[in-house]
Amino acid sequence: MATPFPLRLGVNIDHVATVRNARGGAYPDPLRAAKIAEDAGADGITAHLREDRRHISDADIDGLMNVLSVPLNFEMAATNEMQAIALRHKPHAVCIVPEKREERTTEGGLEVAREENRLAHFIAPLRDAGCRVSIFIAADKRQIEAAHRIGAQVIELHTGAYCDAFSEGDMATHARELNSLTEMAAFAHDLGLEVHAGHGLTYDTVAPIAALPQVKELNIGHFLIGESIFRGLEPAIAEMRRLMEEARA
Repeated sequence: MATPFPLRLGVNIDHVATVRNARGGAYPDPLRAAKIAEDAGADGITAHLREDRRHISDADIDGLMNVLSVPLNFEMAATNEMQAIALRHKPHAVCIVPEKREERTTEGGLEVAREENRLAHFIAPLRDAGCRVSIFIAADKRQIEAAHRIGAQVIELHTGAYCDAFSEGDMATHARELNSLTEMAAFAHDLGLEVHAGHGLTYDTVAPIAALPQVKELNIGHFLIGESIFRGLEPAIAEMRRLMEEARA
């Protein structure tokens, strides 16, 4: 069995902005949430600037680049507008995600294999600017191979189906999804890709993913922001970190 890497936690603050935008104004402030997360031990902050600006805004990205002392993982669609914004800010990491206006949240992994040529040209300037390029994909060998061919340094495995099966009580599907994630994390690592994972993870589902020795980072947002309503953001993050470290040990 591979020796586990130290496991990082990236905290996604998108849904602090969702609450703010529900009423307008400046409260709650995503930048304040980012600094609390940083103080609570987050290794990085994730923010998704959507084309329709439904939560994170351009001003939020400007502010995050100015105040953070941990890396920013800038999630974005593969559009010319988003590429220009990323090249202006040059965040530590850029994660390319699929995006549809009608979806509530990111519904699946990016289709890399069918758009290999376009995506290879799209990410090249980002890599040249010093950004670590990550591709958010399903645990699928064909997509992982394509991500490797186009020059991505990182893949983030979509854990949504695994988490959904658990919440629906479909333990057979849950086990199959975990097996796929396990096999594809090892496959991607053997190709030389850095492996991250995220989407839908909770206290109940994080441990088996955190235990995968090839996974170097988990990105978790919606659950932590929801849990912070009941226990506060710092304690919510501290508990997630505890569960991650317990599983890793």
